[in-house]
Amino acid sequence: MDKIDNLDRKILSIIIGNARIPSKDVALECGISRAAVHQRIQRLTDMGVITGSGYHINPGALGFHTCTFIGVNLERGAMYRHVVPELEKIPEVVECHYTTGPYTMLIKVYARDNEHLMELLNGKIQNIAGVTGTETLISLDPGLVRGLPVDKH
Repeated sequence: MDKIDNLDRKILSIIIGNARIPSKDVALECGISRAAVHQRIQRLTDMGVITGSGYHINPGALGFHTCTFIGVNLERGAMYRHVVPELEKIPEVVECHYTTGPYTMLIKVYARDNEHLMELLNGKIQNIAGVTGTETLISLDPGLVRGLPVDKH
C-alpha cells in the first residue's frame, strides 16, 4: 500500500470536517492546486483510505426516535455469515458487528418508538434462524460521535 503523508492527512482532516467543502478551499488551506487536491483524493479513494462520502441524516427528523444497540447470540458463531444477509433485509438495522465478549454480534437499530422496537425484535430479529437470544440497550443520548483522527499516528 502507498504511504499516507502529512499532506494526505491534512486533506483528510479537512474533508472529514466538511465533505462539502469546495476543492479550491482545501487547496488554499493546504497551499496546493485544486488539481493536486483532486489527485490526492482520488489516490486515497483508490487505496481504500476513503471508502465513501455522504450526508449525515438526523434519524429523529425522519421519525426514528429510538436508537438501540442489540447484543445478539447465535447457536454457533459460524452462523454469522448466514444471519447478516437476513439482517440486511431489515432497513432499521444500520450496523452489524461480529464481536468477542458476551454477544456473538452487536447491531445498531433505529426504531420509531418502543412499540416499533418490540415489533423489530419479536417479529424479525429474534425470528432469524440461529438467533438464540438478544439483549437490548437503548441509547438515551449519543454524547459523542466522531470519526477517527487522521492527523495523529
